Amino acid sequence: MRSLVITSVLWVVITSMICIDAIRTRNEFVSCMNNIIPFTNTSSYVFTHDMPMYSSIVSSQHNPRCSNSTASRRPVGIVTPQNEIEIRAAIICSREHGLQVRVRSGGHDYEGLSYLCRTPFVIIDMRNLRSISIDIKKETAWVQSGATLGELYYSIAQVSQTHGFPAGICPSVGVGGHFSGGGFGAMVRKYGLAADNVIDAYIIDVKGRFLDRESMGEELFWAIRGGGGASFGVIVSWKIKLVRVPPKVTVFNVYKNMDQHTIKIISRWQHEAHKMKNELFIRLIIQYVHGDEDTAVQALFNSLFLGEIKDLVPLMNESFPQLGLKTKDCIEMSWIDSVLYFAGLKGAPELLLGNKTDPYVNYFKAKSDFVTKPVPQHVFSRIQEKFHQQKLVFMLMDPYGGRMSEISESHIPFPHRKRNLYNIQYLVKWEVNGVRASNKHINWLKELYKYMEPYVSRHPRSAYLNYRDLDIGINPRENTSYLEARVWGEKYFKGNFKRLTKVKSKVDPDNFFRNEQSIPLHQN
Repeated sequence: MRSLVITSVLWVVITSMICIDAIRTRNEFVSCMNNIIPFTNTSSYVFTHDMPMYSSIVSSQHNPRCSNSTASRRPVGIVTPQNEIEIRAAIICSREHGLQVRVRSGGHDYEGLSYLCRTPFVIIDMRNLRSISIDIKKETAWVQSGATLGELYYSIAQVSQTHGFPAGICPSVGVGGHFSGGGFGAMVRKYGLAADNVIDAYIIDVKGRFLDRESMGEELFWAIRGGGGASFGVIVSWKIKLVRVPPKVTVFNVYKNMDQHTIKIISRWQHEAHKMKNELFIRLIIQYVHGDEDTAVQALFNSLFLGEIKDLVPLMNESFPQLGLKTKDCIEMSWIDSVLYFAGLKGAPELLLGNKTDPYVNYFKAKSDFVTKPVPQHVFSRIQEKFHQQKLVFMLMDPYGGRMSEISESHIPFPHRKRNLYNIQYLVKWEVNGVRASNKHINWLKELYKYMEPYVSRHPRSAYLNYRDLDIGINPRENTSYLEARVWGEKYFKGNFKRLTKVKSKVDPDNFFRNEQSIPLHQN
């Protein structure tokens, strides 16, 4: 009994010391910010535990599994900068006081790396840096990292009905993370990735310097377009090249119940979708829907065609007649309306503004693959059986080919180009929080992923950085060695991984900007 009392007393003392140390660190950080920017009220953009707005800012509306994780710590402070000076101050003060920095733009990171930090840290939340400036004559735009894809699309449509940008489908995703991981959407076959269309950027590096493409150098500029910007600094804004879109585009959704006939259609899709005209993108989604045994699993063929119905239907009859597309299945609309269509939103383009237009919010886990040769038909029969075991599951398959096959693997860090037929995202969602519920669904997803291993890319089995997956690493932690990081690094970046580590060693030799899957320092 006496030993229990002593142990309890020691625990109280240790806990008290930890709390006192945390308060001291917090106060020192805020004081440092005040010293660097003396004439600004830090309480308007630095939020700490003792402030009422802290809880609402720290939480993630897009990724509740991660923000509620017991493995996460609460950040010492959340900085919501209005300008470059405040970002610079946050970096300098974090370094001085032994704090890590995590950067958040839209809060969509699949593993919530803004929260998953086991040492004292500060979040730099880019929510106030979301300006968009469009030069339609030069067909370019500057967009700050805190803007959402929806805001970018809306802004483009306000000045031109014949311009767009080839980025992701979910409008609430933040530009900063999306561009720095590569970023693809429904125009990927025509124009490539979002990162392929970035032509300049502003970054604040570990020394607090504000650099553009010329001053940062071509190697760092190469690295931040697909290599994950958070490994190298804080990217403030991006200059992008706008692309041309026709005044009218065509969309369609064709649903098929999963049966042997549909599986034959899927097989044909695998052989044709990557070879079709670059203007045609046909996404395939296998999903569980409510229904009886024969109709519970469906295949959705979800398409954008950069052209009119009169051109699409003959093209489909020639290249993919197995789908049986009819004129009545197709809808002509403006490009900006097609953005709403793909996002599952109904209404005016104003719905794209802000970062709350996310119809997919749930507890979820995802994994990814790249497919280099058609998957046998019997595999899809087995997938159908597996989907009956688990509800709220999806396989989303995006075709490549077209422009993606024309760009070199080393053009930017994103290497998944020629010879990739399509990308797969495996996604499972659930509605009830808790370790038991999470493990049940995540384990099911891992089994599906394991089952698919013989049928997807090999040496390495590739993955997509923006579908972040900590499972593919070894004991993920914040200061991973080069050899440990190679396990996931070569899956995301293939031969570009080594080059990324060399850039990292040059621009951040003390590995200040780091997380569980950040680029490590180079090792010979």
